[in-house]
Amino acid sequence: MLGVALPLFVVTMASQNVPGVAVIRASGYAVPVSPAIGWTGVANLLLAPFGGFALNLAAITAAICMGPEAHPDPARRYMAAVWAGIFYLLVGLFGATVAGLFAAFPHALVVGIAGIALLGTLGGSLATALREEDEREAALVTFLVTASGLALLGIGAAFWGLTAGVVVRWVLSHRDSR
Repeated sequence: MLGVALPLFVVTMASQNVPGVAVIRASGYAVPVSPAIGWTGVANLLLAPFGGFALNLAAITAAICMGPEAHPDPARRYMAAVWAGIFYLLVGLFGATVAGLFAAFPHALVVGIAGIALLGTLGGSLATALREEDEREAALVTFLVTASGLALLGIGAAFWGLTAGVVVRWVLSHRDSR
C-alpha cells in the first residue's frame, strides 16, 4: 500500500485527474468534479483486483477527444472518447501478444528504446519540477530518492521519495518563515 498505491494515487491525481479536469473545463464542458473523481475512484476499487488500478480522467486523451478536431459539434465529441475506449480495450485484449513480441527482442534493446522514448518526458518533467526556485530542492530530493531504488521496511522507493520530498519542503518552508 505505501510502496505502490500511495505514490500511484498521488501521481495519478496530480498528473492525470487535475489536468484532466482543467482540459474538460477549458473545452467548455461543465462537469461536476467531485462525482467524476469519485466514480473513477469507485471504478478503480472494483477493477484493481483485475489490474485496472490507474483509471483516471486522462488529461492527454481528454485533450484529444474534446478538441474541435474530434468533431466540430461539441455535443458529438463524445464519440471520440467512445472510439478511444474501444481502442484501449483492443490494446488490452492483445496486450499479452504485444508483450510477447517485446519479450522476443533482446532485453537491452527494449530497455534502450524505452529509455530513449522517455528522455523527452523526463527532461520536460524535471524542467517543470525544478522551475520554481523555492520548491527546487524538494523536487530534486524526491527525484533522487525515488531514482535511487531505496527500499526500507519492505516499502519501495516511490514512497520514500515522496516522503523525503515532503519533509524537505516542510523543513525549508518553516526555515523560510522564521
